[in-house]
Amino acid sequence: MDKPEKIINAEQAYAQMARLCSRKECCVWDVWQKLKRMSVSEEDAGAIIDRLKKGRYIDEARYTRNYIHDKVAFNKWGSMKIVLSLRQKQIPAEVIDAAFEEFTESQLSESLPQLLEAKKRTVKGNSPYEINGKLIRYALGRGYPMKEVLRCMREMNLNELPDETE
Repeated sequence: MDKPEKIINAEQAYAQMARLCSRKECCVWDVWQKLKRMSVSEEDAGAIIDRLKKGRYIDEARYTRNYIHDKVAFNKWGSMKIVLSLRQKQIPAEVIDAAFEEFTESQLSESLPQLLEAKKRTVKGNSPYEINGKLIRYALGRGYPMKEVLRCMREMNLNELPDETE
């Protein structure tokens, strides 16, 4: 549980946030939450965020591109899960769409076959149909679209796939 941080003035808060944003990418929502925990007034928080944007410490487009890259490369997330996560961080839809345009479909789904192969080795089931159902649920939980999951499973020559109904 987060403990409330000590109350500081706006200039100290700006210095702390500039230091934080220079070490790692942050979005406006992340900084806003941090300032809120620091008991900075909303007026001061807005001014601090504006200063951080002007100093290019915060750039939502840059943050979104890097976030997508990291979640695809390291967490093996699908596009749907990434979009939901970015929406939770209150990133505007047009920024999300613009960032996704920089990635190809193959880049976004290149880790799906390896994920399914690894999961297939650990899944237990009474029939191939049951095993494939578990694999599909796993991939959907990772944020991959159903159409992409079924295409990948067909390429892997898995039997007894459910019909594609969309």
